[in-house]
Amino acid sequence: MNSAQIKSELKRLSKAEEKFISKNISVKQSQLQEKIEKYVPETLGKTLDTTFYKAFGLIFEKGTGFIEKTYNKEKHEQDFKINEYSADLRNNKNSLKKFGRVALGSKTVNMVISAVEGVGMGIFGMGIPDIPVFLSVILKSIYETALHFGFEYETEEERMFILKIIEISLCHEDELVNGNMEINDWINTGGKLAFLESMEEQMKKTSLILSDELLYLKFIQGIPIAGVIGGMSDVVYQKKITDYAMLKYKRRFLTKRVKEDVVL
Repeated sequence: MNSAQIKSELKRLSKAEEKFISKNISVKQSQLQEKIEKYVPETLGKTLDTTFYKAFGLIFEKGTGFIEKTYNKEKHEQDFKINEYSADLRNNKNSLKKFGRVALGSKTVNMVISAVEGVGMGIFGMGIPDIPVFLSVILKSIYETALHFGFEYETEEERMFILKIIEISLCHEDELVNGNMEINDWINTGGKLAFLESMEEQMKKTSLILSDELLYLKFIQGIPIAGVIGGMSDVVYQKKITDYAMLKYKRRFLTKRVKEDVVL
């Protein structure tokens, strides 16, 4: 792959990022949220915030190995090496795009899992108990995306990157624009420009935005049968987060290849 082709792909990627920001920059409140707002307990937000935070800690400490049992990590790593070799050999745009197509396949499978899980929990009125499962499916999708683009996810630095992706993907207005710039600056420096927050602070920030975004939907999901509506939101948010993750991991991959090409 030569640098000209990679830079051309980066331009297309930048347009896709601009489209994501344009679509999500405004805060939108549905009519359903307006109707149920007065029924939501004031304590629910704090409960969700704490549950998300504890779920992240538990998954990072003990759950990654369990998540890895749901896919073949070694095969993903081998597939990346094969695709990378093919891209170097063929040296064309189609070989570059193959990384994204493979990642898209995993994303589709994980969206189906998220839909089944969310609706299933909603039928039985399980909103808050759904959170660790919901996060596990999201992290599974991000982990697989990382592998498809040749990156690991187990170090603290990579976990910070993942938490930042989840946070910024759900932001709006200036927070979305500025957060996206911060992630791109980190990518452009190869991770040398450290994020400002500590791991604990970032876990809290990501948990807070998840609880704010999902407050009304998790409330609905806690109502048997009617909770199906809230459960369906799991796949909507997973898609948004995974779409953004694919943009950022693809940027990391392309940026890394440009630098390697310059060195060579």
